[in-house]
Parts: sequence; C-alpha cells; structure tokens
Amino acid sequence: MTVDNAERTRSGSLPPLTTPAEELSRDEVARYSRHLIIPAVGMVGQKRLKNARVLFVGAGGLGSPALMYLAAAGVGTIGIVEFDEVDMSNLQRQIVHGRSDVGRPKGESARDTIREINEHVQVRLHEFRLDTDNAVELFSQYDLILDGTDNFATRYLVNDAAILAHKPYVWGSIYRFEGQASVFWEDAPDGRGRNYRDLYPEAPPPGMVPSCAEGGVLGVLCASIGSIMATEAIKLITGIGDSLLGRLMLYNALDMTYRTVTLGRDPDRRSVTELIDYDAFCGVVSDEGAAAAADSTITPVELRNLLDSGAAVELVDVREPVEWDIVHLPGAVLIPKDRILSGEALAELPQDKRIVLHCKTGIRSAEALAAVKKAGFADAVHLQGGVIAWANQVDPTLPVY
Repeated sequence: MTVDNAERTRSGSLPPLTTPAEELSRDEVARYSRHLIIPAVGMVGQKRLKNARVLFVGAGGLGSPALMYLAAAGVGTIGIVEFDEVDMSNLQRQIVHGRSDVGRPKGESARDTIREINEHVQVRLHEFRLDTDNAVELFSQYDLILDGTDNFATRYLVNDAAILAHKPYVWGSIYRFEGQASVFWEDAPDGRGRNYRDLYPEAPPPGMVPSCAEGGVLGVLCASIGSIMATEAIKLITGIGDSLLGRLMLYNALDMTYRTVTLGRDPDRRSVTELIDYDAFCGVVSDEGAAAAADSTITPVELRNLLDSGAAVELVDVREPVEWDIVHLPGAVLIPKDRILSGEALAELPQDKRIVLHCKTGIRSAEALAAVKKAGFADAVHLQGGVIAWANQVDPTLPVY
C-alpha cells in the first residue's frame, strides 16, 4: 500500500464506536495475537472489540458466519434476536446450526456455537419477534446493529428503529447467486448519513421480489455477504478503514464480481419520527390478493374432503417448475403465477371445474386468485398455507422445502 492510499483510508474512517476495555487477559492476548500485531488494530482496537455490544437480528444464513466471526474476533457482547427454530432446510447455509440442532430454538443453537468458539463472549438472547413495541428500546442497549433478515417489513422496521435509537447498522441481503451489503447511519458524524429508505424509498409490490424460501439461495453466498457484514462491524467498532456508509456493495457469485456504487440521499425522503405498521406498509399480499382470498380460501382438510367427495376440481399449482420438481400434489397441473397474471394462461383454465390454486405458503396463490376471479372464475379458491400446510395437515409423507 502506498502512502497516498493509506492516507485516503484513514481520511475515510469514522470515529470508533466504542471506548477501549481496561485490559486483555493473558489468554486473550494469546487468542487475538494476529489482531494485535496489525498496527491499525493493535491493543487499543482489540480492547474496543472487547467493550463492544453488537446486536444481530436473525441467526440464519447471514447471521451464521457473521456471528461466528464476530465471536472469534473478540466482540465482548453479542445479542441475538431470533424466535424461530432450526429446520432441516436451514442446514444448507446456516452453518451456526448442526444436524442435532434441528427442532431447537435458533438462538440457543447459535449461543452454544459461539460459546464453543470463544468463551469470553457474553451472549444475550432475545427470543421474540422484533416489532414496533420493542425495537427502539432493544437497539438502545447496543452500540451497533446488524440486519440479516429476509423480508422487507423487518428491514424497514430495523432501519426506522435504528434511526430513532441513533444507532448505525450493517445490512446484508442475498438471493440465488447475488448479494448486497451496506452500512446505514442517519446520524453519521461525517455527514454521510444514509438509511435504507435511500436505497428503497418504497417497498416493492407484493410478489415482485421473492424471498429466499421462494426463490432459493446458493448456500455459500451467505459466507461472502456475512463476512462482509462482520468486517464492516469490526471497522466501525475500531474506527479503521473506509466503511460502506454511503456505498452499496453488489456481489455476483456466478461472475465472481464485486462492485460498489455510491448511494445518494433521496431528496424526497421524509424524516422518521415514529414506527409504523410495517406489514401494512410492505403489503405482504396485495390489496387485490387479500380481497380475493377473504372469502375464497379453502383449508387443506376441506380440500381433502372435497377431493374425496368426487367433486369436479382443477388443482392449479402456481409455483415455478423447479419447485414442482421437488414436490407437487397428486392430480395438480402446473401453471406458474406470472403466466396467470399476464393473462397468457387464462384460456387453459377449465370452465367446468372448480379451480383451486395453490403455491408453497399461500401468498402467490392469493395474487393469482385475484386475476382468476377478475377473469370470471367466480367460484375459484386458493389453498390456505399452500403445499407446506398440505404436507403438515394431510400428507406427512410429502417432502417440504
């Protein structure tokens, strides 16, 4: 590194988030020796890490590598917000959990892994759903927030609560072969204040951006983005390097490319003064889908009884072909949602049978139901809970994904 580059790196640094702890024990000096001999980190930087309180929202794909490396790095207090349990489908990417953890609370599983990595780390579990009643108070207990959640409602909640708690946070997102990461800090002391609403002023329309559960994700992608998040956290805590504040990092695993783009402040962005109803703001299901499903929803047991009665029913699976290959209901036909919404597939729907639409969990089928009803199929319904509910309530031999 040249002198000019070093000077640029230092000039882009933000003030350290934490003050140094009083001392490191003999064991800690030995453990962190490879940090201590880096001039930019040294004893002071390591003491800052020891004194840091970091909260990670979610102990899933991104939380797994980030939590493990933050623990290994010597972050003194790590909080975990997680209310879910370990599922078999998590193990493909959520490496903080193991086979024996399936069925256990994710927070407890992550805590045990962290303790195995570094017994000097204090782990605080917050085993509840983050919401408008607890987010700001919880964030106020920490120096830095990391958000690895996979839904827009929680991302906006984390953003707004961090603003109201005056905390910086590191954000990461993954989908299939691509990932994104940035740092948001409305009160940044250098005037580069940005928040998630500068990147996404409004939530995308329901169904426009599938979740990882619907679209999939390459498991190893979590390591790439999760390690970036952990790196940004360490830089912010110690005050070294130039953070991703004001920049968005984009990663494509297929091309093996990283690039950063400048993230400007949205001139029309309103100040955040209170928390709102984020499910309503993001619209998990569109108003049209919700209205269509309001009185046209059938449960798995009701559908089983309807099929057993010999009624004329057309089971229409609106998922994608790759999902169909994993599991599908006997007698169903595959017509992906986009073909229904575009009108292309409406002519394929029978006029002499009652149409029952279904997807994985019921969200996409509700969207398709609105289009089908609009096309004149007044008695069409959709399956509540989708294929997952059918497997859980009717046919436990079916694989779930």
